Amino acid sequence: MAVNYVCRHCQMPLGSFENEQVPEYKLGLHFLTPEERKRIISYNSNGDVTVRVICDYCSQTLESNPELALLSNPLQ
Repeated sequence: MAVNYVCRHCQMPLGSFENEQVPEYKLGLHFLTPEERKRIISYNSNGDVTVRVICDYCSQTLESNPELALLSNPLQ
């Protein structure tokens, strides 16, 4: 099983690691509400997990231009 982190706005890969026994508490995913889990985490058919977060570039861009948050795909 691999855990892949990608930016939810620009789709840039941010990191990945392989581990068969990665407990969710070590990833901090247990703090998410069910709604957040549905929006942020996806489970692939091969057993991999994709976690959608925001990269530094997109975060800074949204901070500088908050009106972009109104768009469905602001930075693509």
